[in-house]
Amino acid sequence: MKAKKSKVPSDIVIAQAIKLKPITEIASKIGIKREELELYGDNKAKIKLELLNRVKAKPAGKYIDVTAITPTPLGEGKTVTTIGLSLGLAKIGKKVITAIRQPSLGPVFGIKGGAAGGGYSQVVPMEDFNLHLTGDVHAVSIAHNLCAAFLDNHLHKGNKFGIDLNQILWRRVVDISDRALRNVIIGLGGKDDGIARQSGFDISVASEVMAILALTTSLKDLRQRLGRIVVAFTKEGKPITAEDLGVAGSMTVLMRDAIKPTLLQTTEYTPCFVHAGPFANIAHGNNSIIADQMAVKLADYVVTESGFAADMGMEKFMNIKCRYSKLVPNCVVMVCTVRALKMHSGKFTIIPGKPIPEDLLKENLEAIEAGICNLEKQIENAKLFGVPVVVAINKFTTDTDKEIEYIRQKAIQAGAEDAVLSEVWEKGGEGGKDLALAVVKACEKKSKFNFLYPLEASIKEKIEAIATKIYGAKNVSYTAAAEDKIKLYTGLGWDKLPICMAKTHLSLSHDPALKGRPTGFTLPVRDIRASIGAGFLYPLCGDMRTMPGLPSIPAGTKVDIDKDGKVVGLF
Repeated sequence: MKAKKSKVPSDIVIAQAIKLKPITEIASKIGIKREELELYGDNKAKIKLELLNRVKAKPAGKYIDVTAITPTPLGEGKTVTTIGLSLGLAKIGKKVITAIRQPSLGPVFGIKGGAAGGGYSQVVPMEDFNLHLTGDVHAVSIAHNLCAAFLDNHLHKGNKFGIDLNQILWRRVVDISDRALRNVIIGLGGKDDGIARQSGFDISVASEVMAILALTTSLKDLRQRLGRIVVAFTKEGKPITAEDLGVAGSMTVLMRDAIKPTLLQTTEYTPCFVHAGPFANIAHGNNSIIADQMAVKLADYVVTESGFAADMGMEKFMNIKCRYSKLVPNCVVMVCTVRALKMHSGKFTIIPGKPIPEDLLKENLEAIEAGICNLEKQIENAKLFGVPVVVAINKFTTDTDKEIEYIRQKAIQAGAEDAVLSEVWEKGGEGGKDLALAVVKACEKKSKFNFLYPLEASIKEKIEAIATKIYGAKNVSYTAAAEDKIKLYTGLGWDKLPICMAKTHLSLSHDPALKGRPTGFTLPVRDIRASIGAGFLYPLCGDMRTMPGLPSIPAGTKVDIDKDGKVVGLF
């Protein structure tokens, strides 16, 4: 979310005014050879995996994760800070690469709009970034749906595995927000049209194939992970995999180009790796391991971003992504805003489509004092992993000096190395230099990185470590269904996998109405599901939407083509 000023044009106007450099020039500056690129026009390119072998002996650069306080409807500006920090690092003479996720078309045309950053801190061309880019999401969709087709064909051709129709896990996907597809009946029409059964659609970024793309480390590893996907259980409780269906090889072929990160540039011509886009609730919500492994060998500083808040994407970044990547983070940047901290006081209500309440825009240290507990807890969460924290205060025009200074002091008291004003939306790299200097200083500290739990712990021990230490819960309750899954997964040997908690992103707890820093609550686990290909279990703490719906006025109503053929209205 950006503070709008009349002198600053819209995001798309700024982006389209940038005279792009050839992507080969951007690649050359960070040591990528022309033969290691697959060009998609002049301004974007895939990076071949062979680069990993060439640079593997090089020392690793500093690795920075940008996260945030618990989200509010006002937005905190995490992506603009991620890109702006990278621009600021470049301004102070550092060799830097940004590594972020590719946005889903569902939110782009639905409730969110574009996701390329904003103002003078953007990834460009922003139209390509926000739309099809190099087709990775479509490859994920086709590979996923091919597996679904093989599954239904197996049922139609006699079901030799004895799959229990009530234990089919694999639905279909499409990368559009479409609530009408959440629950459907397939196979209608007669015996030649398959077996009639209830199923549904998820959005493509919720696919396990997308989570696998983000966590894989090689083409061979991708093939093995796709083969391990569990699509159903037999009546005897035996898991049936994509390998059993004979479809894993074909799925890998469909993903052979998607496994390569895409190289773009920013508004100030720094390089940006864009790769993968898993959900941050039922999946881990981070860009790909492969992109980060390349980036840390090519740059002095790599700035990446994890989905939602520190209790969500950052926790999964640490406990899941860093386990599989073997990369060690050097710093966490915690994004907050004055107005969001006021929201966490619980004293304000935002109604979509209505103006922001005037009282929220006035100086109010009392409201910040009531809501800053959320920032304090999220700083604590980052420090649980032994990683230094720098707070970025994303500036809005209505913020006052007193409010900003109050947040700065409270953040440092809570354990942050520093708390710095960020003006990257309005000023680009110039507005991020102070933040960059603070991050460089924090990265100089010796790493004391550690995981929150050992993999050898039981499923319940891992769940309870996250619930009590990260969320602040008093304890955890389990339904009978969740208890049955724990018993089943332990018997199958899946209990040694990391945990990917699925809960609301709107609160530290499971209840979106609980703002600030809730305590004393019981976290309910109603079910536990398994993403064996991706390599994690995901407990469900409440109802999780895997297919979003469109709002009353979708963002796509503003998107069009002008008389010159340019995209307009894309944020």
